[in-house]
Amino acid sequence: MAAAVMVSSASGLLAMLQEPAAELKLHALANLNSLVHVFWPEISTSVPAIESLYEDEEFDQRQLAALVVSKVFYYLGELDDSLSYALGAGPLFDPSEGSDYAQTLLAKALDEYASIRSKSLKATSEREEKMDPRLEAIVERMLDKCILDGKYQQAMGMSLECKRLDKLEEAISRSDNLNGSLSYSIILSHQYVSHREYRCEILRCLVKIYQTLPNPDYLSVCQCLMFLGEPETVGSILGKLLSGSKDDALLAFQIAFDLVENENQAFLLNVKNHLDTLSLQTSAQTLPSDQTAATEPSGDAQMTDNVITPNGNAHTVDPNEVAHADRLTKIKGILSGETSIQLTLQFLYSHNRSDLLILKTIKQALEMRNSVCHSATICSNAIMHAGTTVDTFLRENLEWLSRATNWAKFSATAGLGVIHRGHLTQGRALMAPYLPQSGAASGGSPYSEGGALYALGLIHANHGEGIKQFLRESLRNTSSEVVQHGACLGLGLAALGTADEEIFEDVKNILYTDSAVAGEAAGIGMGLLMAGTAIYGREEEADTLIEQMTRDQDPILRYGGMYALALAYRGTANNKAIHQLLHFAVSDVSDDVRRTAVLALGFVLYNEPEQTPRIVSLLSESYNPHVRYGAALAVGISCAGTGLSDAISLLEPLTSDVVDFVRQGALIAMAMVMIQTNESYDSRVGTFRRQLEKIILDKHEDTMSKMGAILATGILDAGGRNVTIRLQSRSKHDKLTAVVGLAVFTQFWYWYPLTYFISLAFSPTAFIGLNSDLKVPKFEFLSNTKPSLFDYPKPTTQQTTTASVKLPTAILSTYAKAKSRAKKEAESKAQEKAEAPPSEDASTSMQVDGAVEKKAPEPEPTFQILSNPARVVPAQEKFIKFLEGGRYEPVKLAPSGFVLLRDLKPTETEELVLTDAPATQATNAAAATAGQQGSGAAAMAVDEEPLPPQPFEYTS
Repeated sequence: MAAAVMVSSASGLLAMLQEPAAELKLHALANLNSLVHVFWPEISTSVPAIESLYEDEEFDQRQLAALVVSKVFYYLGELDDSLSYALGAGPLFDPSEGSDYAQTLLAKALDEYASIRSKSLKATSEREEKMDPRLEAIVERMLDKCILDGKYQQAMGMSLECKRLDKLEEAISRSDNLNGSLSYSIILSHQYVSHREYRCEILRCLVKIYQTLPNPDYLSVCQCLMFLGEPETVGSILGKLLSGSKDDALLAFQIAFDLVENENQAFLLNVKNHLDTLSLQTSAQTLPSDQTAATEPSGDAQMTDNVITPNGNAHTVDPNEVAHADRLTKIKGILSGETSIQLTLQFLYSHNRSDLLILKTIKQALEMRNSVCHSATICSNAIMHAGTTVDTFLRENLEWLSRATNWAKFSATAGLGVIHRGHLTQGRALMAPYLPQSGAASGGSPYSEGGALYALGLIHANHGEGIKQFLRESLRNTSSEVVQHGACLGLGLAALGTADEEIFEDVKNILYTDSAVAGEAAGIGMGLLMAGTAIYGREEEADTLIEQMTRDQDPILRYGGMYALALAYRGTANNKAIHQLLHFAVSDVSDDVRRTAVLALGFVLYNEPEQTPRIVSLLSESYNPHVRYGAALAVGISCAGTGLSDAISLLEPLTSDVVDFVRQGALIAMAMVMIQTNESYDSRVGTFRRQLEKIILDKHEDTMSKMGAILATGILDAGGRNVTIRLQSRSKHDKLTAVVGLAVFTQFWYWYPLTYFISLAFSPTAFIGLNSDLKVPKFEFLSNTKPSLFDYPKPTTQQTTTASVKLPTAILSTYAKAKSRAKKEAESKAQEKAEAPPSEDASTSMQVDGAVEKKAPEPEPTFQILSNPARVVPAQEKFIKFLEGGRYEPVKLAPSGFVLLRDLKPTETEELVLTDAPATQATNAAAATAGQQGSGAAAMAVDEEPLPPQPFEYTS
């Protein structure tokens, strides 16, 4: 060691390499290997001599020569050559040593290996790139070492990157926590695997491992199967659980609720149909054995419970079969969406905190002639009360509402569909006064009729089984292009993603007519109907069509190509898609295409909202206002409902932009980001609300900015302040309805009625716990933070005084004398009181008053007990804790959404809550006001007004 320190040059060792004796060469190489980190510049001049030793087949220490050359190339920055010689060094290269050299080459080896594996999977057999067995041996060694050392997560990550599913399976099976490792692998596959086909392979592998476990995590299994598109397997798992214990049935219900949250109507219908098939097969198997002895002529008697048949045999129904049938009915209700929609409707109705004074202020501030802002206010009201069934504002302002004409009337009628969204049982009855009448001509306005059909689509969006036929008949029976427009949009919404061929043909026939108005809606309707079959979510499978669209000379087709790219790669943060969109954002000759390219980044990046402000920050400062507008909406879409500080900071300057439509987009985007955030959580929310009010009240503000402020006000308080915009479910699946809804909403600048599509992206911020009967029991849990952070915003108050300039008051001489006299009298009285001894009562009361005055405000509690069902906003979810020792235990530890509760004390009486629901006597009220545009036809008596005072006699 001392000798090594004294060495000042490697020239002597390098000279020894020229000696004929092998021992001298070996001595030189061994010392050079230990000194290479010091003398690598000097050694680099003799690399050819060392390389020749490695190439010499007769030299015994070829591998040592390769190691020295590898280290020299490493210090020179030539990592490819360095890795190549390191592989030639064989066992002398130890990737597990902690040196920078070993770690850097190991990373390079993994990257190289993963790259070759990726190419070999994509390439044909003729062009397949051969794998170097030495490289494979190093990667194998590293993976095995990770597994042996218990670094299972590291091994899983490397296995996925290197496309070694056999090693992934080994790492999972040998880990201590199987379910945890499987969940971790699912997260990795969604976040870091960009190739859809490979992601499916991983999920199939994970499902296979799950199925080998004695107690599989069926919640995760079914989520994987939904991504793989295997409804039959999901149906079989649900059928198996329904036939099991009560706890198994609860788990089946929980799985069904989780699947419904992903909003894939076609998949859910297939699962439901498979359950029907299974139940028919089960009944067919049990029927002969039950009725063998009772197959006498009197068949009717056999169909009744506990009835004595003519041959004297008592036929009894198995209670297990009754319980199973009941469970089957319940899970079908969940899968159809009816159960969750009904519960959501009740929650939004009972927890509605919308502020009608805000709408009243907007209405009073608008000019009579401004039809754009009039329509925007109607739209804002619909968004503000989305799903609550509260249309008080419309019923109180019928005369003002009647100013809406033509397409504004269409929009006003359609707005009722947003307010009553999810009212599946009474949707058609609510809209009856406006719907086209069968038979003779109804004489109604085609704009109201078209709007009503559109409203039905919004009410039944993604759950249209009960309304599709009526909408098809309405489409066939009309020749009015306005009614056809509404019917096409309604059909697209009701049959969203089902790819129903009959409906497709009906809508396609409208597309081929000569009407631009009806044809445009038909195009949108066909897209909604077939969502997911060609572009949406197909990733690299859609590349060919996207390439054709984006290279077309027509800017409208390129415009569509940007949306195709956005929706094909939605929520994947795919680098290739981001690169393409950024390229078009700065190079296309059409402003529309550039704007849309930037906006599309919001859809690609919504799974990583923190990245979006950073990526579009430079674009938000572009000289081109269309690009700035796109950057604003990209941030709004990607960061919706997050309250992200960086997003707010980026949007703040854009809300004061010099161009009116940029301000409009920035205001709407800011509202999307700030939804469900209050002033205590971020003080900028209060500032933004005041800014919106100022813009609306300003008589000189541009109409476009004012429209943006009005819509932003509605979005900020959407759904009675109980919904947020959520594009991903809690299981990290994209919500098809929400993503498609937001994509169509971004066309509002071109066609105002499309603004209502934003309601498809609304998701209730609620925790709703359910028992085995799918009722809402009394249940409490903890929010471990200050209540004010996530409380409802404070309601606005009516200003009682008007701000005016104070003028100097004229003072008469008589008034001055009287004032002086009164002052002297008051001073003398005060002196008398001070001299007089205070009475006991007075002293007591004064002490009490003093105590009240000095009493300090109570400190705010650091936690809050929430009662089921409760409002839980996204930022609050991490603070939710479930209390121990209670009656109920959640089947799944989820801080929000629909959660099944296991009853730990089933013998005790249950106390249920959430019994108040929207009134159902709406039909008569609707009929009574059928002649009035936009009135409470749709009205449900839901506004909670105080009772009138009791009769009394006035006496003076």
